[in-house]
Amino acid sequence: MVTRYLSRPLGRATVLRAAALATGASVCLSAPAVGLSAPVVGPSVPAVATEPAPPKPLPAYSSSLLDRPGTQVRPAVGVPRAPSDLTARSWLVSDARTGEVLAAHNAHRRLRPASTLKSLFALTALPRLHPDTPHTVTDHELREVGGGSSLVGVDAGRRYRVADLWRGVFLSSGNDAVHVLAEMNGGWGRTVRQMQAKARELGARDTHVVSPDGYDAPGQVSSAFDLAVFGRAGLADPQFARYCSTVRARFPHGRWSYPIQNTNRLLTGADGVDRYPGLIGVKNGYTSGAGHTLIAAAHRGTRTVLVTVMNPSGGGFSVYEEARSLLDWGFTAVGRVQPVGSLLPAKPRKAPDRDLRSAAAAIVPSGRSEDSDWPALVLVAVGSAAVLVGCLVLVRRRAATVARRGAAGGEFIR
Repeated sequence: MVTRYLSRPLGRATVLRAAALATGASVCLSAPAVGLSAPVVGPSVPAVATEPAPPKPLPAYSSSLLDRPGTQVRPAVGVPRAPSDLTARSWLVSDARTGEVLAAHNAHRRLRPASTLKSLFALTALPRLHPDTPHTVTDHELREVGGGSSLVGVDAGRRYRVADLWRGVFLSSGNDAVHVLAEMNGGWGRTVRQMQAKARELGARDTHVVSPDGYDAPGQVSSAFDLAVFGRAGLADPQFARYCSTVRARFPHGRWSYPIQNTNRLLTGADGVDRYPGLIGVKNGYTSGAGHTLIAAAHRGTRTVLVTVMNPSGGGFSVYEEARSLLDWGFTAVGRVQPVGSLLPAKPRKAPDRDLRSAAAAIVPSGRSEDSDWPALVLVAVGSAAVLVGCLVLVRRRAATVARRGAAGGEFIR
């Protein structure tokens, strides 16, 4: 079972509780009904006039705010200012339960995602591959792994369970494991198309998939907004949540196995990076073209805060320290600041009026005789009635014939 590999500080109940909070966002959402601006005072009115209606509340958020460049945040009394010393080219802070975006910087700026794109790969392929399915790896499945890729150590000719390969993806960010799983999923090209469709389904419009493992490829981009969408969707999936929060596991190697450790330093506390309390994943990444990227979520009390950070210029492991600052701020701001946007996909628009009129015209006859289909409809109705009457007559005649034969032969027909 996957759960036996979870670290002791982060129990399965914590992971599933956080996943439940994220899942609940899709069924219990509420928007603040109070705007930030004061009501406008109008001209004086006679004393006998009725009291004017209060001004309509402002919308909880404006999607256009996230479309703007720069930092978007709505300050609130008693809430510290959002971190202003960050070097990331793009970042976002959100409430994983509601999907509300608390603050963002260049939210929709399209950048290379590196291995954080594996979160979308997992969302796409996890439901299609049973974790206990065994698979013997072939040379063909590994031949296209890019040079310099992060690897978990998958060998051609060896037999692995799907769950082993997923741990290789989430913990070691193994591109070799991604290639094998993608082939099991129907092939590299099919997986790319499925990932693109999944991104659109989730409302992630900035992402263009070329290489499911996140390896730098021409035209492959995502955004802090889209990565947050993928992270939130992943936390709502218990299987995804278990994998992404696993600190250590053992990877099979024939009759033996060797230890692997999650490369997310905020989760493990490795390489001099202090572990973040309550962290539950999600996925980190790095390539020379993308720089460092990170999707990170932490749970505290009844809150789960999700942040994304893309390409800070600080070097080293500054991506983790900038994520730490955003998580700290997020826990002070969640539930207290007015959001600037939402990770939820936009609701589908209703059919235009002209489409409704066209549908009605196919049923209700037009008032103009020269354009009316009414005669045709009448002929169809009359013809249908005639066919129905004919069928009834045939059925009755056949029943009478059968009854007469049964009486003559002494059979009882029921």
